[in-house]
Amino acid sequence: MNFILVTRDPAVVEATNGAFQQEDTLQVFEEWGRALDACESADMLFVDLVATLEQPHRIAGYEKFAHAKMAHEHASTVPLVIISPPANYEMDFFVGWPNFVFAHLSRPVTYKLFRRATTWI
Repeated sequence: MNFILVTRDPAVVEATNGAFQQEDTLQVFEEWGRALDACESADMLFVDLVATLEQPHRIAGYEKFAHAKMAHEHASTVPLVIISPPANYEMDFFVGWPNFVFAHLSRPVTYKLFRRATTWI
């Protein structure tokens, strides 16, 4: 299986240790644009919502990511798992699209959550 993770949070990257099978691949990106381009052979895309924001606490960056993913030739069909912001992280508002997000992971993210998510596909 091929998994892609978008995050700028070292704790999220660390939580992937031990979560994937030896034959799995995990590509980690800080920028979602590069991650979308790597989705041609991806089985699942994990995206830290905070890493999509262009301005802290402003959802517009996530909306830009969402539109780009939906329009992307390869990424549009890859199941998306959103990693939620920390519980105390305030957002201006949040929007959604039907059937866009496959699942949510709450913080703190652990290797057990990543491991469980790999069984969903």
